[in-house]
Amino acid sequence: MNTVYETKVNKVGPSVADFLGEKMIILFGENAPAELAEYCLLINVKDVVEDIVPGNVLKLGEKEYKVTAVGDAVRKNLSSLGHITLKFDGSVTPELPGTLYLEDADIAEVQAGDTIQILS
Repeated sequence: MNTVYETKVNKVGPSVADFLGEKMIILFGENAPAELAEYCLLINVKDVVEDIVPGNVLKLGEKEYKVTAVGDAVRKNLSSLGHITLKFDGSVTPELPGTLYLEDADIAEVQAGDTIQILS
């Protein structure tokens, strides 16, 4: 598999779990505004090397999730700010431009030091 994107979780905001019930995880680079950072996984901002498309695999720590839909702004936002929303609801139509939609699955606990990869 090719690596489309890879980064590391530097910090898990204390309120990340608040969104797990909504099947969401928010990613943001280290420059996240303080009022948002507590709800985010803070990551290193890295370039996305090719388009992210449905059928790719997002690997969060050791768990893999199939990409089901990709918002129009995902690649740009991830490369420039490290900021997208991961939504684990199996949607096949991207409703929000900055959201990466993934299969409806239980979300594994994420810890600082974990790797996030998107594989094609």
